Amino acid sequence: MQKSLKPENPLFLGLAVVGLIGGALLVASFLRTNTSSPLICGGAWGIGGGDNNSTSLLLEAVVHYATSRVTPQQSIGEITVSLDVLRSIGPSNFLVFGLGHDSLMWAAINPRGKTLFLEEDPKWVQTVLKDAPALHANTVRYRNQLSQADHLLHHFRAEPDCSAELSFLRGNDKCRLALNMLSDEVYDTEWDMIMVDAPRGYFAEAPGRMAAIYSAAVMAKNRKKSGVTHIFVHDMDRRVEKMYAEAFLCKKHFVKAVGRLWHFEIPPAANVGRNFC
Repeated sequence: MQKSLKPENPLFLGLAVVGLIGGALLVASFLRTNTSSPLICGGAWGIGGGDNNSTSLLLEAVVHYATSRVTPQQSIGEITVSLDVLRSIGPSNFLVFGLGHDSLMWAAINPRGKTLFLEEDPKWVQTVLKDAPALHANTVRYRNQLSQADHLLHHFRAEPDCSAELSFLRGNDKCRLALNMLSDEVYDTEWDMIMVDAPRGYFAEAPGRMAAIYSAAVMAKNRKKSGVTHIFVHDMDRRVEKMYAEAFLCKKHFVKAVGRLWHFEIPPAANVGRNFC
């Protein structure tokens, strides 16, 4: 029986991802050979000559998704939301919570940008990097569990070091929602895009995404550069993701929803005051 290429079909998704990455590869190749293009210097992708690493990563991603039966966790519609932002703002600092089957894709469609993955499972990091050593990933040891989600909102309201007025992560031992165990690279980088698609949040003992969403909001509010921080939260059909996104990313900053992915644009605190919402 012939397979149907519907959007939810894994074969369709794999082919679509190859198309997206292949398109980026064609753009990169064109810009590398057309030095008169205004995009070479600070344009949409900013890919100049001699950047072999970007092209190599794009080629690796195309081959991977063209020959593998494993497809990204997100649908093509959900992926396109982030891709459209990347196209509009150009090479970006892109922080991704989670390391998985879509990681090579995220790195490949951000040529000349910085893409860093945060993953809870050190063994899984080793497994992924063995097959894709060009990816950049850190291991994170979360200190909360999903079963504590409701209690942690009460903790946020009662603990001064969680307040929006302070908004700090590094060295914040008192606020249990603050990711105080990250690398200096995470703290010292101003992230243009943050994808929250991890850690696991589907059983009581899992870390849940409470701290990831709160910390993403803090990073966005502490932004010094011009412009907004684009935050994407996946699995928004689940209660905790929705509850924390509405508490810290705010309905007023909501841009759009596609499938189970919600997109927010968070301005720096200097532009809107010190409250989260």
